[in-house]
Amino acid sequence: MRRWDLVGIVINGVIGAGIFGLPSKIYGLAGTYSIVAFGVCAACVSLIVLSFAEVASRFSGSGGPYLYARETYGPAPGFIVGWLVWIARITSFGANCSLLPTYLDLFFPGAGSGLPRAAIITGIVISLAAMNVIGVRFVANASNTLAIGKLLPLAFFVLAGLFFIDPSRFSFAVAPGYHSFSQAVLLLVYAFTGFEMAVIPGGEARNPQGHLPSALMIGMATVVIFYVLIQIVCIGTLPTLATSQRPLADAAVHFLGTSGAVVITAGIVISLAGNLNVLILSASRIIYAMGERGDLPAMLAAIHPRHRTPVASILLTTAVMLVLTLSGTFISLLTLSTLSRLVTYFATCAALPLLRRRVAAPAAVFLMPGGTVIAAVALVLILWLLSNSTPREARDTGIAIAAGLFLYALHRMRVARSVT
Repeated sequence: MRRWDLVGIVINGVIGAGIFGLPSKIYGLAGTYSIVAFGVCAACVSLIVLSFAEVASRFSGSGGPYLYARETYGPAPGFIVGWLVWIARITSFGANCSLLPTYLDLFFPGAGSGLPRAAIITGIVISLAAMNVIGVRFVANASNTLAIGKLLPLAFFVLAGLFFIDPSRFSFAVAPGYHSFSQAVLLLVYAFTGFEMAVIPGGEARNPQGHLPSALMIGMATVVIFYVLIQIVCIGTLPTLATSQRPLADAAVHFLGTSGAVVITAGIVISLAGNLNVLILSASRIIYAMGERGDLPAMLAAIHPRHRTPVASILLTTAVMLVLTLSGTFISLLTLSTLSRLVTYFATCAALPLLRRRVAAPAAVFLMPGGTVIAAVALVLILWLLSNSTPREARDTGIAIAAGLFLYALHRMRVARSVT
């Protein structure tokens, strides 16, 4: 994969279905200051992204946060980070894949329920699994196409909407309260996650150490620009924004008519497809990396003789994703997705100063000015986000970590027995 392939993965990883419903929720919390909330959130998330950029520039293998944690803290903590990354990917896949038939129902009535829904989900998973087995180049090309496909409707929405903005709707006279504004920023942080999917398949990139830092920054800058402009258009064109359930579609109807809603709905479908594609790519590469380093059975590191892809990890990952999506079990696990990501973010940001002090650590191709301070601020931000989790979310994450430790111990015992 080349630099722009990695940029495409960042865009597909971050932009899912959330932005199509997010503007109304943020506006309800912060009003016109929701634009400021986007800027504050972008500044906060950039600290985490910059930390990832430096740490990623030290490594050329696959695994992303798992690889960084394993090399920094040791095999057991590395396994837990990898396990949480995998959990986050499969639960996100279940959530987004279950939405796809619902949106397709607009074009094909009846597609959102019953047997047609199950058939659509199964077909999607099998098709994406086949793409991933055929080769990473094929997946990267599909990712690039879907990234462009999701940005075009959004660009059309923004460019057309800018001509219909009512300036009087932008009032900064009344500022939101601290609690409401911080809630808006917190909600937005979750919408900015997913960029880390680009670093996971690093072993299949042409120059991961050189390309990943710039790909992360270019991809996230693109996301921020689109998010801010979308919010501006929604505020300026939709008087009922605070109560809208489908803000982009409703705004599009307001200044483009019914055809505008169709374009936005098509954009949602494409956006979800792009997100699902990179979820499979990143999730399968996590357990491949873990199998490659002996933290999971070696069969998961098996490479297809012709396509040179980790076929066993792809098939296992997609099988679990299919079962979870069809059964609806992912719903009970969905709260793990966000907290799991935050834990892995914390591990990567904390690795930056440790790797800087370690003489034997791989050299950083991208050395961030003030990196230690930036990483420290990022850690404080992540702790603040974690402190906002509910007791149930903390409990579920603790259970997931305990289950991961059990699996790790079980595997290590089996390895020890086979050696003796």
